[in-house]
Amino acid sequence: MIEINHLTKRYGVLKAVDDLTFSVAAGEVLGFLGPNGAGKSTTMKMITGFLAPTSGSIRVCGHDVESAPLAAKTCMGYLPEGAPAYAEMTVRAFLDFIANVRGLAGDRRKSRLDDVISRLALGSVLEQPIETLSKGFKRRVGLAQALLHDPPVLILDEPTDGLDPNQKHEVRTLISAMSKDKIIVISTHILEEVDALCNRAIIISNGRILADDTPRNLKARSATGRLDDVFRAITTGAPVQGVAAHA
Repeated sequence: MIEINHLTKRYGVLKAVDDLTFSVAAGEVLGFLGPNGAGKSTTMKMITGFLAPTSGSIRVCGHDVESAPLAAKTCMGYLPEGAPAYAEMTVRAFLDFIANVRGLAGDRRKSRLDDVISRLALGSVLEQPIETLSKGFKRRVGLAQALLHDPPVLILDEPTDGLDPNQKHEVRTLISAMSKDKIIVISTHILEEVDALCNRAIIISNGRILADDTPRNLKARSATGRLDDVFRAITTGAPVQGVAAHA
């Protein structure tokens, strides 16, 4: 389980994340939604230990992210926004490097490398430097490194960004197949992705949680039954098609 209690992040007078409390259990695919600047990526970075919170606590699979960072990070796979990687490395060299960092060896190492290369269709670009890849292939390499050690928790920031429609479908199918026994948190601005993948959605704005419900229940708040209408109403405070703002 991911357990987040009273999580806050300040940058001077700016409060980027404001007293978030929620938990995520195995089998849940949580869509983390909000307008630009809402605090989504900041929250993802704190969960994964890349940013220290100003206050509050985060536990992943029973490990406190601040006091036991290595144990917590062992449980997680993280795809950051933009999928950063070592541009001069080939895809094969980068995945080998990640396998070393994750402590994979022997038959398990080979099995996990073969699995992610096959799942993300990377066989044709293994010897290419990452800097020469298309945006879509870079995203797939980022997903591969997140999945390589088969973690129980996946934190995915815009996982289908830059992919064409067929690739988006393939990645969504992959995420759905993994969701039965993993905790998956997806930060996205693509509302159709929440509909397609998530069994729970949290909407935040100005660093605060405004809604936490299933996509179906959120859509039921609108006379149109459209998630984008509900999202707009909740995040702007303006009722749309019968949606009560901040319901």
